[in-house]
Amino acid sequence: MKALLAAAAIAIAGALALVASIVAADRTTAGSNTVTTTIDHGSMPGMTSAAGEPARSVSYAGTSVDNAEALAKAHRPYPAALPPVPAGNVAKVHMVLKDVTIEIAPGIKYAAWGFQGGVPGPIVHVRQGQVVQMTLTNGGAIPHSIDFHAARIAPNLAFVDVDPGKSFTFRFTANDPGVFMYHCGTKPVLAHIANGMYGAIVVDPKTPLAPAAKSYVLVASEWYLNAPGTGKPAQLDLNKARSATPDWATFNGYARQYVDHPLTADPGDLVRFYVVDAGPSLTTAFHVVGTILDKVYPDGDMTPGHELTGVQTFDVPAGGGAVFEVKIGQAGMYPFVSHAFASVDMGQVGILKVGNPKGSASH
Repeated sequence: MKALLAAAAIAIAGALALVASIVAADRTTAGSNTVTTTIDHGSMPGMTSAAGEPARSVSYAGTSVDNAEALAKAHRPYPAALPPVPAGNVAKVHMVLKDVTIEIAPGIKYAAWGFQGGVPGPIVHVRQGQVVQMTLTNGGAIPHSIDFHAARIAPNLAFVDVDPGKSFTFRFTANDPGVFMYHCGTKPVLAHIANGMYGAIVVDPKTPLAPAAKSYVLVASEWYLNAPGTGKPAQLDLNKARSATPDWATFNGYARQYVDHPLTADPGDLVRFYVVDAGPSLTTAFHVVGTILDKVYPDGDMTPGHELTGVQTFDVPAGGGAVFEVKIGQAGMYPFVSHAFASVDMGQVGILKVGNPKGSASH
């Protein structure tokens, strides 16, 4: 009997020790702002941690610097206006990929991979039936490629990896009207998109839409940082990207740039927004505060009769696009946002300034 009681006492003590260790672990997790996992980032530049090392994911959302307001006003915004269609039957596009340090918010630096040295890459604008001749020159340190969602072409023949210092050219006919994403398709695609390798191509339909007084292209995206970026440039935290927990969300690569530098229109103007969601993971719920979207062309399909009318908010999925039209009669400051407001809090918001209003925007 004594032996049985001793064995029972030992078992109970072991169970209590196990419970105590679980409680202690829970308390440690609850009191921590970090998540520790083991991930393999490989040896690519611009990515955190070596293979097998623990990576600690800390949120840098909302990081600010003392002179943020002055930097925001001095920032030169990405040109959102839709450029003209090139003349001729062939639109020749040449992009040079560069490893470049950019700002993604006032005072927040990031070591990006950019088409033409910027993020997003240049807007490509062609007409339906026009041939696109695309040349990619790789000025970076590792292989890259370019994938056009507007193309009907064998990826293994066109979207091939281009080695550093090399160039590659392919052609496709833009037979489908709409607004589409382009991006690097080199593995891991998540990392290449998250590092800034994306842009928009607009293909005008053969039957033109009503002339717009203002046409703007907005590329929504997310940024996943391994450091604040206020000193040394931040790089990609692949662990955050895999869990879709960004630090910043932007239109055209820079947080709130169209709040400090609003897009403009006059009362009664037809304003057309071409919106691409580059992701790499989150959906953009596009909404213009203070009005109703008169027309929405889902998935960027600009075929007459395919549009929706009287829409309040419309989802653009990662890798997708849509076209939005709005006429606003009253002068004012009209925010455009992703109505997934976590993204607004991380910087995905801008202003359409109609006329010469007094006061400031509400969002």
